[in-house]
Amino acid sequence: MEFIYVTVGSEEEAAAIGRAAVEKRLAACANLLPGVRSIYRWRGAIEEAEEVILILKTREERVGRLVDLVREMHSYDCPCVVALPIAAGNPDYLQWIGQQTT
Repeated sequence: MEFIYVTVGSEEEAAAIGRAAVEKRLAACANLLPGVRSIYRWRGAIEEAEEVILILKTREERVGRLVDLVREMHSYDCPCVVALPIAAGNPDYLQWIGQQTT
């Protein structure tokens, strides 16, 4: 199982990406965490932005297609989309993720 971390510029965009991922069974669920302030270097300048964190849970086999979907729908030139392995957790929940992404 994989935990996909994405930063998005608005709640509306995060919700659209999350809903599409769940509808296409590329993710079992999407969590939106608004109110994040990001500081980063972009094109040689230090930038600050209000963002929304989008967390998606999926199977390892779905990560490639999920990254493609996020890149397709995302408004950023270079969106943050990273996959982190889920090492352990509630077995029933992990099984549910597998069922929802089949």
